[in-house]
Amino acid sequence: MKRAFIILNPAAGRGRGFGLELPLAETARRLGWETVVRFTRRAGDEIDLAAEAREAGWPVVVAAGGDGTVHGTVNGLLADGPTSVTLAHVPIGSGNDYARALNLKAGPVARNLARALQGRRHLHDVGRVEHEYFVNGMGVGFDAEVVRHTLRMSHLSGFPMYLAAVYRTFGSFDPPDLEIEAAEHQERGRVMMLNVSIGPTQGGGFKIAPGARPDDGLFHVCVIRRVGFRRFLRYVPSVVAGRHTGLPEVTVFPTTRVRVTGLSGPLALQLDGELRYPKHDTVEVTLLPRYLHVLCAA
Repeated sequence: MKRAFIILNPAAGRGRGFGLELPLAETARRLGWETVVRFTRRAGDEIDLAAEAREAGWPVVVAAGGDGTVHGTVNGLLADGPTSVTLAHVPIGSGNDYARALNLKAGPVARNLARALQGRRHLHDVGRVEHEYFVNGMGVGFDAEVVRHTLRMSHLSGFPMYLAAVYRTFGSFDPPDLEIEAAEHQERGRVMMLNVSIGPTQGGGFKIAPGARPDDGLFHVCVIRRVGFRRFLRYVPSVVAGRHTGLPEVTVFPTTRVRVTGLSGPLALQLDGELRYPKHDTVEVTLLPRYLHVLCAA
């Protein structure tokens, strides 16, 4: 019998994960899978649970939650280096950006679990910053500040929440002075946002890097320089649709390694939507190609 260890975040998607233990277990059983369902109770539990599943020899680990649940699960699976354990995902979060890379979208959990477990095995790229992994995207500047604002917004979820946070952030945001160093591009100056993408969307559906593919062996780096409020308003729909890459304030380039230095103060990062504050003013962002086994829905 096929076996899967399910990590369920009950608080994902503003509480949509509550009560899903039985539907997940019953769906898996009908499909011929032996499962155990374990809950997260606080941030970081998914890291320990994923490491436990790897140590116990579970061949498939299902992250049932949002992008943060996936992020923690991956860091638990890869804590001791590459593994043959395969990641599956049931999206029940607010953004669900990594789900798009797995050909999934928010919907009935039974249907998504079935699609995931019946999917095909692929190898996806993984990024690393200061010993922490990410599977969809990393950002410095504006998008990290947007994440901070979303944490305070309890009345919205999904794309409307991120869009509202974008407009709320702009009024108080001071673009950091960054030095960006990669073999393909070097730049120094005030930057609205530096985003390093593995998948094509972030922030609940913004197509920051429309050409990115999770298995192409490349980061797609998007640099957006400081813009005024009127131009910002005009550009937001273009970013949502992925039509911003040709704008004069935007540079997009592929790479496998980029160094970012904060010249105007400490850096704030988002990794798969999780806020981080590095101890140092310089961070190295490195790609690990085809590093993670995943199940992609057909």
